[in-house]
Amino acid sequence: MAIKYRNKTAKRRVSRFKKKMRIRKDITGTTERPRLSIFKSLSHIAAQLIDDTVGRTLVACSTVEKEVGGCSDKESAKKVGALLAKRAKEKSISNVVFDRNGYRYHGKIKELADSARAAGLKF
Repeated sequence: MAIKYRNKTAKRRVSRFKKKMRIRKDITGTTERPRLSIFKSLSHIAAQLIDDTVGRTLVACSTVEKEVGGCSDKESAKKVGALLAKRAKEKSISNVVFDRNGYRYHGKIKELADSARAAGLKF
């Protein structure tokens, strides 16, 4: 029996959640190599480095912060990636595991990842 959805948004949300779970079963962050997790909404983008062994966020950055700016375009995603890498370097973190969180590796996600790589993070 097929699941009936009320609208397209609910179907997309469930679909992304299934993709996210498929990805997350193979990816875990450790103290030496934390997980770079990305969250994207219509108005903001956020990234954080997570140590899954203790369940703690080590470094975080978002477009909500004044340093980055308020919008969620590709330029803001670049700023978030660069600032996250800078903060990670301050805590002597250079190797990370990339978790795209069910989003396509395209557009803002790609820009964030590329700027983090350019600033010194190794995926």
